[in-house]
Amino acid sequence: MLIKSVFQSRRNAAVFTTVRLASIAMKPVTTSCRSMSTSKANDDDDVVQRIKVDPIKRVNEDLQTKRARLVYQSRKRGILETDLLLSGFAAKHLKHMSPDELNEYDELLNELDWDIYYWATKNYTVTPLPKKWQDSAILQKLQEYSENKQKKILRMPDLAEFR
Repeated sequence: MLIKSVFQSRRNAAVFTTVRLASIAMKPVTTSCRSMSTSKANDDDDVVQRIKVDPIKRVNEDLQTKRARLVYQSRKRGILETDLLLSGFAAKHLKHMSPDELNEYDELLNELDWDIYYWATKNYTVTPLPKKWQDSAILQKLQEYSENKQKKILRMPDLAEFR
């Protein structure tokens, strides 16, 4: 199978590569298939399939460690749009969250990046909001933050802003 990819080099020039992959057998823990136009899974369309691994169960994690982990998970999502939203939101709100709010935010971060982005921007036509998140105070705060009423240009916050 050939995969073509594009990435930015250090000189900001687009670099095109073609990679030949060997046949790899993958057995995911949990498979979640979603399509914007249909809920029926199409096994032949590997673009539509998404693999979702169950989150690690953390026990006896102290609040300082949990906040540090949530800072990292907010900044390093993999999708720039979600990185910008969550990192700015975390810099503003994480240090003031109660343990229950931290748990709810932690649970939200276990969702898929694009789902979080579309829910935060209230674009429910692309990704409908599950009942689980309809009354979420954290998601409501994130939605208010994503409105960007101050019309600021979103940038990755400096780590000092999380203290």
